[in-house]
Amino acid sequence: MLDDRFALDERSFVQMKVWKLPQAVEGCTHSLKYSLAYVVDGECVLRYDNEAGKGDHRHVHGRETPYEFETLEALQVDFWKEVDALWEARR
Repeated sequence: MLDDRFALDERSFVQMKVWKLPQAVEGCTHSLKYSLAYVVDGECVLRYDNEAGKGDHRHVHGRETPYEFETLEALQVDFWKEVDALWEARR
């Protein structure tokens, strides 16, 4: 469904993977499985994902917090807003 990688600069990139499952992952209300990651110097500093038992959540600098999934479009907007803020903070 979605498998893209975007280089942001020589030190960082974004990897986005989304696919549709036959049924929802345990803990989720939708049938999408996803992993959206922002990586700097080989370290994942931001990741939005979902997994069985944990449901939708995000990781920022290693700290995990719940994420309220609404739509795929909203997920991407939320993710890119955070990427932009983190990328700007590095500059």
